[in-house]
Amino acid sequence: NIKLEGSAGQSLGAFLTKGIKLIVEGDCNDYVGKGLSGGTIVVYPSPKSSLISNENTIIGNTVLYGATSGKLLASGQAGERFAVRNSGSFSIVEGCGAHGCEYMTGGTAIILGEVGDNFGAGMTGGMAFVYDEKNTFENFANPTSIVWQEIETDHWKNFLKNSLNTFVKETNSKIAKKISNNFDNELKKFKQVCPIEMLDKLENPISLKPSVKKAS
Repeated sequence: NIKLEGSAGQSLGAFLTKGIKLIVEGDCNDYVGKGLSGGTIVVYPSPKSSLISNENTIIGNTVLYGATSGKLLASGQAGERFAVRNSGSFSIVEGCGAHGCEYMTGGTAIILGEVGDNFGAGMTGGMAFVYDEKNTFENFANPTSIVWQEIETDHWKNFLKNSLNTFVKETNSKIAKKISNNFDNELKKFKQVCPIEMLDKLENPISLKPSVKKAS
């Protein structure tokens, strides 16, 4: 466990391997967790800060670029191109800029806030959950590669709930606490995002409805 305070420069925790945990009380620049390979990165603002975490950027652009495994938990927004080419890492942030989850092939991203334009472009694997409080997600999603819906199955509801509890323990996130404390109602505001080409390959389907194949 390595505890840091202040502002981290470029590529904090790049290629970080299993068994190492970086904890940052402060903020980070671009490329956090580039090529993350099993390690854990936790970022949260100083308790002395007056900034509202889910309304401010705490990590820069192109975070988790090409990450293969490991975890990133950041109490604040990420910049543009969040989790691009991510193939296996797990992450929670409180919002992200344009091109989130672009070309993602695996792993999971939970975004507890608004996303930027072109979300999910070229996404062929993995799963994302977006807290869409204003019900505007469809204006920012790329419909050519993904589908989105409310969370329907118990498996994914429990997955999200447990993930939020972990996030609160690690970062003391206020937005995550608010959601967890009223989970059944707040759950309705989430969109579960799945790549179109993964719909018939999921071990745990996203829908309660059986898939209907068109007659040929």
